[in-house]
Amino acid sequence: MNDLQRVALGKEPADLVVADGRVLCPETGEFRSRDVAVVNNRIAALPESAEGVVGPETEVINADDHAVVPGFIDAHTHLDLLQSYETVYHRSLEGGTTAVVTECSSIGGAFGAAGVEQLLAATAYLPVTVRATVPPTPLFDTFEPPRATGREADRLIGLLEDDRVIGVGESGWIHAVGRDTPAEALYERARELGKPVTGHGAGCRGAKLAAFASIVDDDHEAISTDGVVARAENGIHVVGRYGSIRDDIDALAGGYERIGIAECSLSTDGMWPRDLLHEGHMNAVVRRAIEAGIEPADAVRMATLNPARHFGFADRGSLAPGNVADVVLLSDLERVAVRTVISGGEVVVRNGSATVGPRHREYPDRFYGAAEIRTDPERFTVAGREGPVRAICYEAGLLSSETTVEPRRDGGGFRADPDHDVLKVALLDRHPDASDETEGFTGFLAGFGLERGAAATSITWERAGVLVVGAEEEAMSRAAERVRELGGGWVVVDEGGEVTAELPLRIGATCSDLDLEETATLLGTIERALRSQGADVERPLLAVQTLSFTGVPALKLSFSGYADVLNRELVGLDPG
Repeated sequence: MNDLQRVALGKEPADLVVADGRVLCPETGEFRSRDVAVVNNRIAALPESAEGVVGPETEVINADDHAVVPGFIDAHTHLDLLQSYETVYHRSLEGGTTAVVTECSSIGGAFGAAGVEQLLAATAYLPVTVRATVPPTPLFDTFEPPRATGREADRLIGLLEDDRVIGVGESGWIHAVGRDTPAEALYERARELGKPVTGHGAGCRGAKLAAFASIVDDDHEAISTDGVVARAENGIHVVGRYGSIRDDIDALAGGYERIGIAECSLSTDGMWPRDLLHEGHMNAVVRRAIEAGIEPADAVRMATLNPARHFGFADRGSLAPGNVADVVLLSDLERVAVRTVISGGEVVVRNGSATVGPRHREYPDRFYGAAEIRTDPERFTVAGREGPVRAICYEAGLLSSETTVEPRRDGGGFRADPDHDVLKVALLDRHPDASDETEGFTGFLAGFGLERGAAATSITWERAGVLVVGAEEEAMSRAAERVRELGGGWVVVDEGGEVTAELPLRIGATCSDLDLEETATLLGTIERALRSQGADVERPLLAVQTLSFTGVPALKLSFSGYADVLNRELVGLDPG
């Protein structure tokens, strides 16, 4: 007879009891007046009264008729962007989040399998369960040769053998539908191991969505109710999203009853430092779902049982006996007000405040100084000729389109013309294997509004680069150089080259190891500096760092030209 049975049968005392709560059974969607008995970090029983298993060493937490629910699971996030997770995990716990599924596209895009391994090592001993996905981006060859070939490709595929790697990371349909891709070997191995493949189906519909469904198992890009239903009809698990990137919860709320609650999970797709501080983590997502009209029990199930079952968390997502004791007490169910959190049987949040704090670690030397690029002003010169040139027009959010502009001509070269909304924009290659032939491309940008100076960042979605946008080549050079000096970061400079705001991102050139509050403050100074220099878009940081992101059909930047996403080809300045 195991230890769980002994407690369940009242023969031995529990280690921990949560008493007098309204316990949610997500399998039925019902709240019951039950106690929760825990032994050896697992749930032993949900008796009507656990008084008989309370011994002299048993810790008793009185739930005071609060809602008692499983620990929340973030079904899709990005822990390798902006802030190292080991320094902020306690904020996740304060939001009731006890498990996450994270992409590794930034650290894995630059460092391959070694990057994923470092993220796993950094989060191995946290009281939050972190499961990672293998980034397919180093294997894609749509616009540039694949970064991972031969032995490195094999190492990426081999990561799927790790128990903490739950599947393949988000795969943009543009790379995989209707064409062969080196990533197919990764998909095939995931299938053999029964591990899911995450999709990124922005703009994918009809026959293309059906084809995409033969590759992927879940997708977080449904932005309309029709999109939610279409994914479910094609057998794709729908992951709703509320976080720093987008809010698509209304779309999910409009369609979840039609497709069945079991087909839906909830995620953040990333909570940036300011949002993590002021809104929380998965508690904010569940709250938003309830506000959108999803029944509270259903919203909690979408953040617990459903992602656990889809992503293979065999012993989480439920309060049924045998599950790991991840338990959250909510003083207000509809506001998702977290009072107490138990993670892995350990009380980690009391009265809304974490009992654990930031942890800092040293990474291997190669993960610092990871923004080596050539930054001389000539890097940003563009040979001129008569007539208009092709440019990216920034629209909103992650969206951009193709346009033509007529830059100033000076001394045989094209110059930015901010008076007429024409800026230069460059994507420089900072990958450790970068060669002189692929060190970067400089083009033009409209719609951003910057009037003077420049900005640079080493956060470039889907590519290990440094993205620079500016009104003058000298300012662009200085901004890029400062990013290099910092070993990665965000930098804004004025027209004289003086730095007006900066944020160092020392870890892999994508993550800050500062305190969360300081990172949030410095991100605010970056945004204010951009606005003071004329950038008039709603979210200037998101606008810049996603100009490299081909996951949204548009005109984007690559290292060798513009990426014409829908036509899946590289194009140059000539409008053709």
